[in-house]
Amino acid sequence: MDGRTAILTKIRASLKVPADDDQRRATVAARLAQAPKGIIPARGQLPVQERIALFRAMAEKYNATTEAIDSLDMLPTAVSAYLKGRNLPGAIRIGGDPRLATAPWTAEATLEIRHGASDGHDLAAVSHAFGAIAETGTLVLLSGPDNPVTLNFLPEHHIVVIRADEISGDMEAIWARLRAAQGSSMPRTVNLITGPSRSADIEQTLLLGAHGPRALHIIIAGTAVD
Repeated sequence: MDGRTAILTKIRASLKVPADDDQRRATVAARLAQAPKGIIPARGQLPVQERIALFRAMAEKYNATTEAIDSLDMLPTAVSAYLKGRNLPGAIRIGGDPRLATAPWTAEATLEIRHGASDGHDLAAVSHAFGAIAETGTLVLLSGPDNPVTLNFLPEHHIVVIRADEISGDMEAIWARLRAAQGSSMPRTVNLITGPSRSADIEQTLLLGAHGPRALHIIIAGTAVD
């Protein structure tokens, strides 16, 4: 018996729990499956179009900008227009998200697409959110090679695409969908992003871009149906 096994055996004995790990795993799984649900605020429990409107209003309240497009086919044009409107170079950094890969990027001949994690020298990046929370205007992004977490924090301008039908009313719905989608293979980090980075630590003066992007632009793609 190695040291680790000896220690765990002593702990189990002191807690008077069975040594059968399968039984303990089943117990944990049952507790997770039957976990009591908290009270869900009514604020986000709205018809789909009103829910999207609430999300946009809350996101804009916290200094994000938003726009809606019919499909990902329009994404390159929307991204290019955003960059031109802010006098930025026509270059973006994206990860390997398969949904973003379906967009016709070559249609924008002047747009340079860089792939992979950011090295801190990119002015603009494009990510695809897993979901969004209407009641707070919050985006939910998962870490991984499809959407490197550096894209969330290093570029000055973060453009995030979210499908209209993936905007939930509340955080609880997002966690339930994440568990259903990922199972036991959860991402290393889940980033909740509400507006661009900001701080008012110095003399209570709001400063954008204090710890990350100073601009957050949200593109809502598609039409959601109940």
